[in-house]
This record gives sequence, structure tokens and C-alpha cells, in this order.
Amino acid sequence: MIWILVGLALGLIAGFYIPFTYPANYSLYMSVAILATMDSIFGAVKSVLKGQYDNLIFITGFIGNALLAIILTYTGDRLGLPLYYVAILVFGSRLFDNLSVIRRHIVTKISDKKRGK
Repeated sequence: MIWILVGLALGLIAGFYIPFTYPANYSLYMSVAILATMDSIFGAVKSVLKGQYDNLIFITGFIGNALLAIILTYTGDRLGLPLYYVAILVFGSRLFDNLSVIRRHIVTKISDKKRGK
């Protein structure tokens, strides 16, 4: 768990101090890719809490979800259809689903400690 926090802190520091920009045309692609990677991260945290985490599954899901979201967005852009809504709907609902499982696990652990179990 400490490695997750260290990685998060290093990522935030790098994000603030390394000047990285991309053209405004790519903002839709980046936002959908970020949503997809956040879904993978929250899924990994949920798997850790359930004791089912597998690094290979996390890495392939992380990359695969981001690529799928970008490909969907690009294809929709070429066809003139807002297919990025599909990625937003699916990854957004999974993100909230994973967050609810994580929250439930943490609340249960805290309430069990208070009861003395």
C-alpha cells in the first residue's frame, strides 16, 4: 500500500513540475484515456482489497482500456459519431462501481475495529 502512495506522490510532483502540453485537438482523446486508466487503477485497488490482484492483468487492462477508449474516440471522430460517449458511460459506471466497493470495504473495516472484532 505504501508503494501506491509513493507512486501517487511522485506522479503528482512530476505532473506539476514537468511542462507537458498537447494540442487542444487531442483533449477529447486524452480525457477519455485518462478516464479509462483511472478505471483500471480503481479496479486494481478493488482487487488488492479482495486479495485477487494480478500485476499482469492490471498492466494489460491499463494499456488495453486506454487504447480501446482512444480507438473508439478516433473511430467516432472519423465517422462523425460521438462514440466517446460509449467509453465515458462504460468506464465512468465501472469507476463508480469500483469506488463503491472500495468505500464499502473501508467502512466495514473501520466499523469492525470500533466493535472490537
